[in-house]
Amino acid sequence: MSNKTHLSNYEEMMSEHHHNHEMVDMKHENHEMHNMHNMDNMHDMDNMHNMHNMDNMHDMHDMDNMHDMDNMHDMDNMHDMMNHGGHMMHMGDMSKKLKVAIILMIPLLLISPIAGFTILKFPGSEILQLILGTIIFFYSGTPFFRGAKGELKSRKPAMMMLITMGISVAYAYSVYATIMSLYGHMGMNFWFELATLIVIMLIGHLIEMKAIMGAGDALKDLASLVPKKAHLKSGKDVELSELKVGDLLLVKENEKIPADGLILSEALVDESMITGESRAVNKKPNDLVYGGSLNQNQPFEMKVTTLGKDSFLNQVAELVKKAQAQKSNLENMADRVAGYLFYAALIVGIFSLIFWTISSNFSFALLLAVSVFVIACPHALGLAVPLVVSRLTSISAKNGLLIQNRTSLEKINTIKYALMDKTGTLTDGKFIVRDVIDFTDETDILQIMAALEGSSTHPIAQSIVSAAKPLKNLKVEAVENIPGVGIKGQVNQNFYQIVNYKYLRENQLSYDEQKIAQYLDLGLTLSFLINEQQDVLGFIALGDSPKADAKAFINGLLAQGITPVMLTGDNKETAQKIASALNITEFRAELKPEDKAEIVKEYQKKAGVLFIGDGVNDSPALATATIGFAIGAGTSVAISTADVVLVNSNPSDVLDMINISKRMLRKMKQNLWFGAGYNIIAIPVAAGILYPFTGFYIDPLIAAVLMSISTVIVSINAMGLRYDKK
Repeated sequence: MSNKTHLSNYEEMMSEHHHNHEMVDMKHENHEMHNMHNMDNMHDMDNMHNMHNMDNMHDMHDMDNMHDMDNMHDMDNMHDMMNHGGHMMHMGDMSKKLKVAIILMIPLLLISPIAGFTILKFPGSEILQLILGTIIFFYSGTPFFRGAKGELKSRKPAMMMLITMGISVAYAYSVYATIMSLYGHMGMNFWFELATLIVIMLIGHLIEMKAIMGAGDALKDLASLVPKKAHLKSGKDVELSELKVGDLLLVKENEKIPADGLILSEALVDESMITGESRAVNKKPNDLVYGGSLNQNQPFEMKVTTLGKDSFLNQVAELVKKAQAQKSNLENMADRVAGYLFYAALIVGIFSLIFWTISSNFSFALLLAVSVFVIACPHALGLAVPLVVSRLTSISAKNGLLIQNRTSLEKINTIKYALMDKTGTLTDGKFIVRDVIDFTDETDILQIMAALEGSSTHPIAQSIVSAAKPLKNLKVEAVENIPGVGIKGQVNQNFYQIVNYKYLRENQLSYDEQKIAQYLDLGLTLSFLINEQQDVLGFIALGDSPKADAKAFINGLLAQGITPVMLTGDNKETAQKIASALNITEFRAELKPEDKAEIVKEYQKKAGVLFIGDGVNDSPALATATIGFAIGAGTSVAISTADVVLVNSNPSDVLDMINISKRMLRKMKQNLWFGAGYNIIAIPVAAGILYPFTGFYIDPLIAAVLMSISTVIVSINAMGLRYDKK
């Protein structure tokens, strides 16, 4: 930059400026907000192995490789992450173009006037400058031309169009000045500036590519988990594509498991890279193992149960694709601003050219016009949100936090209430039968209740079945669920119902109140067996303990100003015991599944509501809440009504997701403010608004450096989004 005040000294200023042209820019292609979001297939498991090989990236300039020019803001494909003007730029091709430009720039440096001095001056040096500059322009500048072509074809002119206009004007004028110099008309050409500008921007592209690809590093790690081959039990090694459900595999010590399946022996398995759990899991026969996890201690055999799109890792990939394909209000706003920015820069650049041509001379006017075109950066706005989104979805998925609807997370600061199901969220959900009370000697109520509950997946049902083993061979018919109450059916042609304590009270059935009160005082869950005549035949008392980190989770919510509200279908006495133990002051008991959604609506009248449930019985409440978290999904991650699916059953994961969502929102807003603020200041300054008062102006090379720095700042800020596990 210069501080001269007299236009008559302009050529001297230009010579002095050549000293500053060694600065290396980090220019970007058309990563405008319209383009950044084509990352939807970013994590397609069929292609994940290719994600590590930068040489396998599609040619950035091949129009055939465009994914969707009209949805340039959709993050549909990992390879589209570098989508500038709709094209994939091959990093190897970029490097080659950069090398050629640098090599040819060296002789240009020697034969161009710098600070009024030319190192090599000989007849025909002007023609040599033209030849070298033309090669650099047409060969090394092709990424910008093709990017501009893509923008025009999509009817979304942006950064690549501005860059192309800038270097094209500089090239055309330099050709004109060189030809005129052959006829004795001396004038300033921009050959060295043009070459340096292209070199700076190519270097910037390569730096930016690496920064942006780094946003998906966590998912690249996830992709590398799956081995390329599997060992069949027969001893033959096969490609994963050749595996079939039911195949028996051998997994050797310290090898990665090739597919989801059932283990047939025992082993210690590290699942940290796919579930976020840091501790190795001791797997026993018939336990499920995930493809991509690591066998830590000894060889084992397994049976393949899931392949392809139904595998755990592919389900994760689908969730990430879905999350990244969405556009939020912040992105739509940035999208519109970035679209207007091109026209603003174009108008200001043309005005600057006309104004300074009249006020001073054409050479100076051209320099400022090129600076305006180069310094305008819709790219900083374009990267502001998508980079943060890419970072968020990637690192969250790596830690077992799977985002299905990331737009809902932008409402995280409105959350004042966290409503949650008791069983499985705050308690272990592993009920233990503590006692069986039989009011009649004529029936074995444990066996009858186990027979009725045999096909149910509810934790209470499974506990009853487990306690009754070995099961008697009873004939069970017409089993039917009673929502919010229990279950009914026929056992050995006799009608029975399993009901809760609320049902007894509401229907005024006769029962031993004193006996029941003893168990309620202990905070136990009671399931009653009644016959067709509504006689209470007995009950089973079950215990479920709070999770080890449940209280810390509740305290964490309270520390953030979020009020926890426990919801349960259990009796009030048991709910009160659990709530008191966990420092919960608000709870609702004896609820039916449909009641939870209504309670969510009730609290939403006050503020934003976070709902945490199991994703199956709680689907209506998850869908109704401001943000819905399905906890403990395991491999069933595709829960349509949840905004976030937590693979594990750790309440602390909810706090982690809340914290990272708040940081995400901060990063987005920081990037948007910076991207907008940069352009508001940079464009007028580049147009020379300060020159009449201070003599300060920005030449194209410095403009390129500033523009590149703006995008790098946005990228670095996005990469600063970290997952801090509690």
